[in-house]
Amino acid sequence: MADNGRTLTLHLGHDELVIRRKWETASIVNDVLVALWFVIGSVLFFWESTTTAATWFFLVGSLQFLARPVIRLSRRLHLRRIGSDDGGASADF
Repeated sequence: MADNGRTLTLHLGHDELVIRRKWETASIVNDVLVALWFVIGSVLFFWESTTTAATWFFLVGSLQFLARPVIRLSRRLHLRRIGSDDGGASADF
């Protein structure tokens, strides 16, 4: 893959993490976080004393579900702005 200067490189000790497709990466990170919030919220519902916290985790997870289409729309608009023909539809996620 050609490096067009749109990569993010994080140095972790002797290793590097290179992120090339920021919109796809943002979507994956968002999906993982949504899953974590719902799993944590589900576990917290086992005890009555943590029901309020569980409700907050579900609310945060629900709001992140809203972030998912916003990330996809941002990606499509960005690809159109830099001259993509299909607006990213061929590799939609």
